Amino acid sequence: MSHPSPVIAHAAEAEPLTSPYAAPGDPTLAIEVVQAFGPMPLEYAAIRRSCGLLDLPQRAVIEATGADRLDFLNRMITQELRALAPLHACRAFWLNRKGRIDADLRVIELGGRTLLELDAHALKRTMETLPAFVFAEDVAFRDATGETHRLALHGPAGGALLDAVAEPPADRPAASLGQGETTTARIAGTNVTVVRDDSAGEVGLELFVPTDAAARVFDRLLEAGGWRWDAPEAFDPGAARARVRPIGWLAYNVARIEAGTPLYYLDFGPDSLPHETGVLHDRVSFRKGCYLGQEVVARMESLGQPKQRLVALRIDSAGEGHETPQPVTGDAVFAEDGGDKPIGAVTSSTLSPMLGGVPVCFAMVRSAHIAPGTRLNVEAGGLRVGAAVQDGLAFHRTVRT
Repeated sequence: MSHPSPVIAHAAEAEPLTSPYAAPGDPTLAIEVVQAFGPMPLEYAAIRRSCGLLDLPQRAVIEATGADRLDFLNRMITQELRALAPLHACRAFWLNRKGRIDADLRVIELGGRTLLELDAHALKRTMETLPAFVFAEDVAFRDATGETHRLALHGPAGGALLDAVAEPPADRPAASLGQGETTTARIAGTNVTVVRDDSAGEVGLELFVPTDAAARVFDRLLEAGGWRWDAPEAFDPGAARARVRPIGWLAYNVARIEAGTPLYYLDFGPDSLPHETGVLHDRVSFRKGCYLGQEVVARMESLGQPKQRLVALRIDSAGEGHETPQPVTGDAVFAEDGGDKPIGAVTSSTLSPMLGGVPVCFAMVRSAHIAPGTRLNVEAGGLRVGAAVQDGLAFHRTVRT
């Protein structure tokens, strides 16, 4: 599998820092992703103060067509779709018969067709399993990944920037979109589908761009936002025209952890149950009819809680003049007085600028230890540091409308 980014090739002279995003258990399935175009703190600041433009070659797109597509999908996936109006989107899981998550989906209804957006490493499995349940329904699925590239704008200036470059102005201004709402804008001579999803704790606008126009759209947004590759030091988020900066995964990762946004393949994955993810009620409807894996989900709901669940942990500060170690993915989590037997493991972590630089993380933890305020110990840098379970997954969220 290969999903080369036209943006990375186009911006090669800027010498972005890149690394492969590999499928768990199979490092040969690797997609080159930009980690940073420049200093990560400046890219993070763009998300919070102006806007960051993010390249997303690791995302895939499936197109569903046919008169029965929404009815069929409603019987297959975990979210209620009967009321999903055109130009709206929602989140859902595609489960297997054992109730495990085969894909974490963004479902986008465009009227006449429906897009399913997902991690590229879940694409092959989903294209093999989901269409296999079609019997006589008028529905067809097509892998649209090769022709559809994914970009995103994260930051308070994103909507105004998109509206400024739209030609002519879009029927629905991007700056007026609510969470889960969609519009189409014509940018640099091509139609771009825009979906609002505030995954970084600021206004988030997910862009679906024709692949052959992706580099052109990328450049147009940067130009309109006052960015110059030849003078990045001149970028001033406070200036009227300086509204966007190209950013990489490192800056986005900090912001999405602060915002409480777990990701498939990083914080939960194909072996996870919906109740373990921390985003159950954002993805699963308990008022709809049957869907694949529903019996497992319903049984888990009746039992009260799973064996483990994703939680957010704030690491105790080491105090003034002392560096607090940051845990990394895979570091063990222990009960505060539970000895040497781990009760969980870190899935993602970062140093939170919005919390004064203290380490924060997501961790998959045994359910006996997930109550807000529970004291735990986390292995970090060869030490055990104290941590507290947070109420919910979000550490900080400052979305502006």
